[in-house]
Amino acid sequence: MRPAAALIAITCGLLAGCGSSGGQDASTSTGAAPPGSLEALWRAPGEDVAIVPGTSDYGPGSNRVSFLIVDSKSQLVERPTARVWIARDLKEEPYAETVAQLEPIGVPGGDEADAQAIYVAEVDLPEPGKYWLLAEPVGGTSIQALGNVVVGKDAAAPDVGDPAVPSKTPTLASTGGDLEALTTSRRPDRALYRSSVAQALAAGDPFVVSFATPLYCQSRTCGPVVDVVSVVRKKLERRGVRFVHVEIYEGNDPANGFNRWVDEWKLPTEPFTFVIDRGGVISAKLEGAFSVAELERAVRMVL
Repeated sequence: MRPAAALIAITCGLLAGCGSSGGQDASTSTGAAPPGSLEALWRAPGEDVAIVPGTSDYGPGSNRVSFLIVDSKSQLVERPTARVWIARDLKEEPYAETVAQLEPIGVPGGDEADAQAIYVAEVDLPEPGKYWLLAEPVGGTSIQALGNVVVGKDAAAPDVGDPAVPSKTPTLASTGGDLEALTTSRRPDRALYRSSVAQALAAGDPFVVSFATPLYCQSRTCGPVVDVVSVVRKKLERRGVRFVHVEIYEGNDPANGFNRWVDEWKLPTEPFTFVIDRGGVISAKLEGAFSVAELERAVRMVL
């Protein structure tokens, strides 16, 4: 996940400009939009902008999709909810409609991301291919954000329902208590380094594993992600849940490239966080940023 500011610039540069009428491929659309089509919804009165994606790794089925909405003045549009429509083509009627919730990023007093909140929706993407999404924040001045997601034959990273990879990730014990070798966090939580993924699996405990590098993250979301994991640990660890943080670079140095744990989990980007049940199966997959409430709900599902 890239920084919000960078995503805004890239999106505006490639997709006909934030706030322009007819961003994405719709800018080349000719003729009247078919009644009831996704394009007709997009052409309704209001400002037309492009969705700024927060997630990118999708496989067939239900997917967590996150995004930002930025108006023509490059201001984030943050309202409690947004209506979301999904279609296979701009000229087709949406086959599904859902609601995206605005979720806060990070925790008070913790690391800050470029955006303070992000929209999150569960979206049904039944088969490989390109899908179009239209999001309309509820309330206030009308604004419609259009974007697309590409679904592969399978997601690149392990997905919900897949077995967790039994990685022998580093711990306080394996590093002789060297916390600097385990994390680049400014406020390290020692409890996140008591267990490896392999140890948690062997114990049969539900657990959370988060792959993130707070110091070197491309998006400034990794620090907030690790802060969120730490807060949820303090709330739910006593219920028998383990929490594991894993850095992504060899020797915690980007010059050395990704470490073997990233390779073992086949992560296409970072941060990635997974919730694993007592049977060692992935119950939730959280790409990019998420809120305390999102992670807490996911963990409670495996208790």
